[in-house]
Amino acid sequence: MALILDTGPLYASLDRSDQDHAASRELIEFADEPLIIPAPVLVEVDYWIHTRLHPGVLVALLDDIISGAYRVVDLQPRDYERAHALCDRYSDSDIGFVDAAVLAIVERLDEPKLATLDHRHFGMLRPRHVDSLELLPALK
Repeated sequence: MALILDTGPLYASLDRSDQDHAASRELIEFADEPLIIPAPVLVEVDYWIHTRLHPGVLVALLDDIISGAYRVVDLQPRDYERAHALCDRYSDSDIGFVDAAVLAIVERLDEPKLATLDHRHFGMLRPRHVDSLELLPALK
């Protein structure tokens, strides 16, 4: 088992001014399983860091990745096929490539949960391997 991280909690854990910082930081720090970052999430987090924070935050995150605190998972060809199918099926619901790619990786790794702050989108998506995903942290 692993904890797959969507953009929201990963970014919030890095930004002390984010309203979800404490919950996201706690979720990540107290996880007792490997922390997985889908590669497209890393690109989004980089964008938000450069938009709202400073480059040193990205360097610290990359240090954590290099040291093994996180594992970055790249997409495989079948993940692109699944992302395509999800983007097509949910085209009227503003499901973008990153969300679709994250779900494809969650399915491939057979994970029943996802760390995300985007409960609206991921609560709507129907994974192939479970009836619904457990979304963490739970919204208050």
